[in-house]
Amino acid sequence: MAILSPRRLIYPFTVEQVYSLRTGQFVLVSGLVFTGRDRLHKYLYEGGACPVNLREGAIYHCGPVVIREDNSWKVRAAGPTTSTREEAYLPRIMQEHGVRVVIGKGSMGRVMAKACHSAGCVYLHAVGGAAQVLADRVVAVKAVHFGEQFGLTEALWELEIKDFPAVVAIDCRGRNLLQRVMNSSARARDKLLESGEKVVS
Repeated sequence: MAILSPRRLIYPFTVEQVYSLRTGQFVLVSGLVFTGRDRLHKYLYEGGACPVNLREGAIYHCGPVVIREDNSWKVRAAGPTTSTREEAYLPRIMQEHGVRVVIGKGSMGRVMAKACHSAGCVYLHAVGGAAQVLADRVVAVKAVHFGEQFGLTEALWELEIKDFPAVVAIDCRGRNLLQRVMNSSARARDKLLESGEKVVS
């Protein structure tokens, strides 16, 4: 696989920007993103009114640790949460709200790959285990929605980020990097088993 140069993604995330990306490409995301976890996805999937315009926007699977300090919100941790839980909800949300970017962690399957191809969206894989480092990429908290209804962890936060690092895991053509890696690993394992070599798990 050719090594692709880092690309900058800047909000609003236009069709031209996202369609230029390829799986395996390193990106730096800047601008506005909206956090969302289980409760928000279920709410939007069931037709709940969204308080923000997600068109050409990004949903970040994150429950940030945010504190009130000097009459403003400060993000202390902003690591990604596992995205697989939201896969069943995302195709409808992406289509109905015009979402162009989904950021999270972990492998997504055929449902998400098909949805990315249909909706013109990319799934970006963020670094797990680096919540405090990623929090440094948040330059401002613009607003919070559903804080009382869902709780602050499950709330929809509007975050302004700068040079947030991620890798394209699924591109707009439905190509799935993580699935490809898993398939390749499975083939290598099967060859080892067939050859009678000892496999250390």
